[in-house]
Amino acid sequence: MNTQTGYRPDIELKMKRLLVTLSEKDRRRYAAIEALKLGGGTEVIAKLFGMDAKTVRRGLMELELADEPAPGRVRKKAVDASP
Repeated sequence: MNTQTGYRPDIELKMKRLLVTLSEKDRRRYAAIEALKLGGGTEVIAKLFGMDAKTVRRGLMELELADEPAPGRVRKKAVDASP
């Protein structure tokens, strides 16, 4: 069990696998939820997911909003232009 997160290694692996399937916005929000579950584990979750702590904090702010600022908006993935 990870002493910082309290999650077993197999659970952390599943969390990471889920994270990569989410949109950018959903990744922020999922990380924020996990940080809340740890009682303010913003830095711990940022490290676990390999993201900036500011990204997790932004997710926390987004969760507090009553209305979603850009509902349905999701960035498109970059297209590889190499031959």
